[in-house]
Amino acid sequence: MSSTVTKSDSRSDARSEEFAEISPESLARLLIAGERPPRPSALAASMAFGWRAMLKIKHVPEQLFDVTAFPVMLVLMYTFLFGGALAGSTQEYVQFLLPGMMVMSVVMITMYTGIAINTDIGRGVFDRFRTLPIWRPSPMVGYLLGDMLRYAVASVVILTVGLILGFRPAGGVLGVLAGVLLLLLFSFSFSWVWTMFGLLLRSEKSVMGVSMMVIFPLTFLSNVFVDPGTMPGWLQAFVNNSPVTHLCEAARGLMAGSWPGADIAWVLGWAGLFVLIFGPVTMRLYGRR
Repeated sequence: MSSTVTKSDSRSDARSEEFAEISPESLARLLIAGERPPRPSALAASMAFGWRAMLKIKHVPEQLFDVTAFPVMLVLMYTFLFGGALAGSTQEYVQFLLPGMMVMSVVMITMYTGIAINTDIGRGVFDRFRTLPIWRPSPMVGYLLGDMLRYAVASVVILTVGLILGFRPAGGVLGVLAGVLLLLLFSFSFSWVWTMFGLLLRSEKSVMGVSMMVIFPLTFLSNVFVDPGTMPGWLQAFVNNSPVTHLCEAARGLMAGSWPGADIAWVLGWAGLFVLIFGPVTMRLYGRR
């Protein structure tokens, strides 16, 4: 028994001697030995956060409800409710309505970017993002890049329903692709508005409430459903200068095979303005959280 105790004591002494030999200098050399991994580029970091946003859709596929079932419901409802009264037949009305409905549906779902950001802030995820050695705007850009997939899905769903209902774009495939790409570009820029509200407001309900107050007048007071020429003069002044109106006109023109240069220029100008104003504001709020 005593020999066993003696052996265990000797082993403990040996281990203590081994540990005692480790100096702060040797430990520092061990920890910093080798090269540190390179800092990811702005593009790589943004794409990584975009992939994270898409993985969230994979694990919670119900998030696609607003880009699949909701647009289908809107197209069917407005086509069959107003088609006969406004254009004489649903098939004629869908030629006018469908590009506008695509614009309206995608612009409306941009608000979910702000809601997703606000949710992650509440869970403390952004505290971890801010400690990473990455390009500071990359989490925000990643959210927007991930949502681009949702916008594209909504566009494809609406176009599919429209083709079934009789929509025939004279611009062909190239015209449709040009219209969708312009819509995606505008939606990416417009989403910066909601990133600001997602950082500024304290709850998801607040973000949704403010978003609805902005989006509903902006989309309904436009040329999505009818030509502005039938509206009162004071309302035409607002509708004709709305970014949604310019986007609808540009999308309709491209899908019809024409080149509405003025409306495209207006859309690009609005998109640049949204990024220039709300991008820096968003990053300032992000740095102060």
